[in-house]
Amino acid sequence: MAEDSGAILRHISSLKEMLDKVNEEIEQNIQKTREIESEIVKHSETEKDCLVRESELMKGVSVAEFELDGLMQVAAAGTDSLKVMEGNVEFQKATLNEIRKRFSDKMERFIAESKGFQANMRGDSNEDLLLLLKEKDSLENESENLRMKINTIQSSSNEYIAEILQEVNMENSGMLTELKIRIVKELGLDFYSCIKLINFVRSMVAEKKCWSCGQAFSSNTELCSHLHAVERYLIDGKVPWEDDVYLKPFMEDDSLLHSLSIDDDDDEDEDNCGMPMERGQCSAGNGVFAELPGNKLSTITERNGSDISPQFHHEMNDSHLKVARASVNAKAIKTFDDNYFGSYSSFGIHREMLSDKVRTDAYRDAILGNPSLLSGATVLDVGCGTGILSLFAAKAGASRVVAVDGSAKMASVATQVGHSPPWCSLQKKNGLLYDENVEAEQKQGSAQVISVVHTKAEELNEKIQVPQNGFDVLVSEWMGYCLLYESMLSSVLYARDHFLKPGGAILPDTATILGAGFGKGGTSLPFWENVYGFNMSCIGKEVTSTSARFPVVDVLASQDIVTETAVLHSFDLASMKESEMDFTASFELRLSESSATVPGVTWCYGIVLWFDTGFTNRFCKEKPVVLSTSPFSAPTHWSQTIFTFEDPIAMAKEESTLGSSASAGTDECPATMLRCRISIVRASEHRSIDISVETTAISSDI
Repeated sequence: MAEDSGAILRHISSLKEMLDKVNEEIEQNIQKTREIESEIVKHSETEKDCLVRESELMKGVSVAEFELDGLMQVAAAGTDSLKVMEGNVEFQKATLNEIRKRFSDKMERFIAESKGFQANMRGDSNEDLLLLLKEKDSLENESENLRMKINTIQSSSNEYIAEILQEVNMENSGMLTELKIRIVKELGLDFYSCIKLINFVRSMVAEKKCWSCGQAFSSNTELCSHLHAVERYLIDGKVPWEDDVYLKPFMEDDSLLHSLSIDDDDDEDEDNCGMPMERGQCSAGNGVFAELPGNKLSTITERNGSDISPQFHHEMNDSHLKVARASVNAKAIKTFDDNYFGSYSSFGIHREMLSDKVRTDAYRDAILGNPSLLSGATVLDVGCGTGILSLFAAKAGASRVVAVDGSAKMASVATQVGHSPPWCSLQKKNGLLYDENVEAEQKQGSAQVISVVHTKAEELNEKIQVPQNGFDVLVSEWMGYCLLYESMLSSVLYARDHFLKPGGAILPDTATILGAGFGKGGTSLPFWENVYGFNMSCIGKEVTSTSARFPVVDVLASQDIVTETAVLHSFDLASMKESEMDFTASFELRLSESSATVPGVTWCYGIVLWFDTGFTNRFCKEKPVVLSTSPFSAPTHWSQTIFTFEDPIAMAKEESTLGSSASAGTDECPATMLRCRISIVRASEHRSIDISVETTAISSDI
């Protein structure tokens, strides 16, 4: 028994020793783990340093590209100079040949005279012989000198070019700084004006014209010799490069443009940045007509069936949206698309949209408020504009965002936004900007997120390699006035069908057009009935009559709505077809409860349309959002679309008990209901729509 106890104790002792060794090994492993973690931290810091070094190298590459561009231009000038020298050599050769010919002729004369001398041995001919011999020696010396000059010119040509290149290399480092000082400081230009000026000068030089005085030359050599100080560049008080066409780079991958920085701009005056929209006097009494170019309203029929046939217009400062639709040839479509995307090059439009808190907050809440949808997702932003939705998506944790815009200027701006404060430090840290021009080898292992591509959604595959149905989320702010005005929806549907994964999310995923009748307060009549105490209602009637021919985009107050709201049409963006953009809606409008409590007749002066878009819980499970442009909600930049009747329609809640021969909708026979039919279809012209509105007053006697 004692032996067993001793054996057990020895066994326990050995187990304890083994346990101590295990603990010691664990401690050693923990120490090694700490050392490994320390090495990982050091490697992370090294990786950060490498990223910073990579950024510096990219800047160096841009500078090198600029220097190479300058060297190539100087080399081209040197080539022209060489051609001039070659011309001089050819001239000298021709002169040499002429001298040789003269020498040959004189030699022949000399031989002839020598023969005569031999025949007529006279003492007085010795002087003539000496003169001929001297002239022969002189011609031979002149010929030899010409040969030496030709050899000197040929040998010095390469030396001349080498000297030019050496001088360029010495002076090129300060060239960009000096250029910026002249452009930005002396001419007082901002970032985009600098771009315009550079492209303008390049286009003028390509035409062999002086950009300052406009004088044309037959060769670059003459143009270079014409260089002078700026004399006069204002034409009728405007600079010749003011046209936005010069925002398009004249040279592909122009290193001088790449070297410019938007940070060099002075702070822009906020008061001058916006471009306010003109509003409709006919609908609110405080503006002029807001007309939408290119969109045609086919007919508006009132209760008596009379056609009004107005056009659907909207004027904006600086831009006219010239739109047409698909049954014209490809060249015409391209022209219309260029004008359409060009109209969005105005910063005033984008400032107005960004300042629309209802719009921007709705997209922000839908994107940032649904992390399960966006985290790690690949996102396609169709019509990115300034790139605000792409920035939201990147901030929400998207693994990659492809931002597409058909406007060259806005694609460039979105790229610049990727480098500009206040995002600059954040993007350098998180890599929000993804450059499609970087070589594939440099992209490997990159943590960058946003890629800006200048193209239409329908041509995205021609610009970059996009996997078929490879995106998790499609986001776009495609809505126009009356929802379908800009007809950008077709591009969104194309992107959905070709680039979105099956079952992928589209934001927003629903859209609904709604309408209601409005009263006198929705017109300009109240304003004209009391102008500083004077009745000018005759003007108000004429303005209202004019407004009946043109739908107006303006904000209506909720108290001016006199009927119940009707739903015209709803779209499911996740499943609808492009043909469903054409629809006809029949609906009925009755007085609202608030209007019915007013004694007597309520007058309806027209129909107002608006739309709601939904980020529903189908995709936005954590935080569904509704973006509404209703008169009962906060105003948006879309406002509402107002269709004014030529004559108002009288409405009453209660049915009339007395028979009347008067027309329905008059004071004697008020209508209890408006029976309406509205058709919205894509017009035959690219990017246009036709709207038809028919309204019939229904009384109790009908």
